[in-house]
Amino acid sequence: MSYNLTDVGGIGKATAEKIKAAGIDSVEKLAGSNPDDLIKLKIKGVGAATAEKYITNAKKLLEAINTQEKPKSPSKSTAEIEPKTKAKPKIKLKPSNIKELVKSQAECNIGLVGHVDHGKTTLVKALTGDWTDRHSEEQERGISIKLGYSNATILYCPKCDKYITYYLSEKSRKKGKSHYLCPDCKEQLDFKRNVSFVDAPGHEILMATMLSGASLMDGACLLIAADEECPQPQTREHLEALHIAGIQNIIIIQNKIDAVSREQAKKNYQQIKDFIKDTIAENAPIIPVSAVFEANMNLILRAFEEIIPSPELREGDFQFLIARSFDINRPGKQINELKGGVIGGSVLKGKINVGDKIEIRPGLRIKDKYIPLRSTVVSISQGNNLLDNAKPGGLIGLGTKLDPALTKGDHLIGHLVGKPETLPDVLDEIEIKVNLLDRVIGTEQMLRVHSVKHNEKLLLVVGTEKTGGTVTKILKNTVIVKLNPPICPPENFIFAISRIINRRYRLIGYGERVNHN
Repeated sequence: MSYNLTDVGGIGKATAEKIKAAGIDSVEKLAGSNPDDLIKLKIKGVGAATAEKYITNAKKLLEAINTQEKPKSPSKSTAEIEPKTKAKPKIKLKPSNIKELVKSQAECNIGLVGHVDHGKTTLVKALTGDWTDRHSEEQERGISIKLGYSNATILYCPKCDKYITYYLSEKSRKKGKSHYLCPDCKEQLDFKRNVSFVDAPGHEILMATMLSGASLMDGACLLIAADEECPQPQTREHLEALHIAGIQNIIIIQNKIDAVSREQAKKNYQQIKDFIKDTIAENAPIIPVSAVFEANMNLILRAFEEIIPSPELREGDFQFLIARSFDINRPGKQINELKGGVIGGSVLKGKINVGDKIEIRPGLRIKDKYIPLRSTVVSISQGNNLLDNAKPGGLIGLGTKLDPALTKGDHLIGHLVGKPETLPDVLDEIEIKVNLLDRVIGTEQMLRVHSVKHNEKLLLVVGTEKTGGTVTKILKNTVIVKLNPPICPPENFIFAISRIINRRYRLIGYGERVNHN
């Protein structure tokens, strides 16, 4: 195995790049250098003492590697090969593949849902360092508007029996110290898995966006603020949405415990217990945390590992659900420097490789028809990591040769991607079996849900697609709905149904597609 300069104790990525630029591009060359060779590079913070330390650490690393790789002779006794002098302390090497594992594709999507301003985005930042409200309007208004995404690596310390994310371990690491060490006992951390977070907006007017995010989740955290009465309107609505989406692996996060007294926290805890009784979250653990002060993050990570397993990979023809699409080119770029549009989302089944041809449906609207888009995958990324291929698990971005004008501003949200000629038909009319809730979800008052009516306007969400529907025919057990715009839904997905109540679309039930073929 080859070792990089960043494997030498004290050398970070930026310093390693500067040393490489001067021709010292391996651990062996660094070990054979003189301190003056490094001092001449005029790297900030690298003086005579630091340069000598780098060279000494490089020599120790080489010595440890050689000792580890040297075959033992069976003919010699233990006494013969043991040194007479006091043994030097062992140099602890990083597991040979931990750096590669950290860059591997995420295995599952974990959603964060709950009422507006209950701390979903703050919790993602505490675990990953990413503030997922990246758009200017979100930052100005202080709320999530679009689905937010971030990735995290979960690590584990066997000695302390604690879980931590790579971001948190790096945050507590002192300059010059090795990576992947437990902040408490300084022992080597074990890699567990990579996960992706889906941060859903909590505001009532963005319920359709939340439902879109629910279709991507393998498990979810329902955040409930300790400084407000439980349940709030969207707390009820989001829990019902998880039920409709079929998400059973749920963790309750009692956030903002720093903002209340012990007695208030206990009272809120009991309100949560009463609220989740007889629901899909009845047996979910309730974890008190402070996302602002990063309290009890290790308990959340333990719950991830124990309650939200990575899903089994689905085989079959490749399908990818688009949750975001954008243009990565900055204004003023030259035509020959432009890059194709990027689509982000999750692989539902199958596998995609760089260089593969893809088709996107429904595609581009031309007059009254939709024409499928065809392109080639030129890159696959997850966060800052580039991948050669992608399979189900986590959220990824596909770089394409599409005109970026087609992908800018999330124009392709809800579209389905697959290999050419393998996708389902585009539908402008569907027949669904409607399952209505007893009460309207998301309103202050508990209103009864009435049956759907002929010519009624509905909002349907399937996967990440939102479409308007008009009830054109009511049959014995099903209804026929005219769709505008048409959709290309994945197989076996549930349709979340909302109707306008008090000038807002409110969740009233879900529909299952009836296929007579």
